[in-house]
Amino acid sequence: MSARPPLLPSDAPVPTGEVRAAFLNVKDAAAYLGLSPHTLYVWRHRRQGPPSFRMGSRGRVMYRREGIDAWIREQEQADPRSNALLSPLRAAPERRSSHIRNP
Repeated sequence: MSARPPLLPSDAPVPTGEVRAAFLNVKDAAAYLGLSPHTLYVWRHRRQGPPSFRMGSRGRVMYRREGIDAWIREQEQADPRSNALLSPLRAAPERRSSHIRNP
């Protein structure tokens, strides 16, 4: 018996539970984010939320999974609860200016 050559990454079988699509439609993107599809439509209309685009002849709204993940990281970095550098508790206390009363 001859030894079988090692599998290349492209030849390796992908377990069914780990298959991840690179592109998500609105319904799948909403499920991935734990939101309703309506929320994503509203965000898209307001130019908020993760980046999206139209794909194909029917112009279906799609999301790149990597774009959603990058958007999530941006949200985490912009939130002072998740980013210690933005926490107002890190700022040095400000001294109040003395208030002079005019008689």
